[in-house]
Amino acid sequence: MYAIIEQGGKQFKVQQGDKLNIELADVSSDAKTIDFDKVLLVGEGKDIKIGTPYISGAKVVGKFIADTPEASIVKGKKLFPTYFRRRKASKKRIGHRQKYMQVTIEKISA
Repeated sequence: MYAIIEQGGKQFKVQQGDKLNIELADVSSDAKTIDFDKVLLVGEGKDIKIGTPYISGAKVVGKFIADTPEASIVKGKKLFPTYFRRRKASKKRIGHRQKYMQVTIEKISA
């Protein structure tokens, strides 16, 4: 069984046991799991439920990789956006490195 969830403005196709990097979310420091309530699609084969836009009552539970949510934060790839104006001898190069939370999908319920 798989599900398509929405988190942080992005959609993820997940199955039980998948590891994924999500954007930082507001969770308490003693939380062990995170619930994804914005489920767009659940099922497999001909038993698929599609939401309009979300499926009511469906939930995906994810467990943090580390013991606490703060310890499961990892840094993404370093990006270097460049701002450039033609014929002005003006360039600017800055660096950006996004932080993510690592989560393992534990359970999908519809």
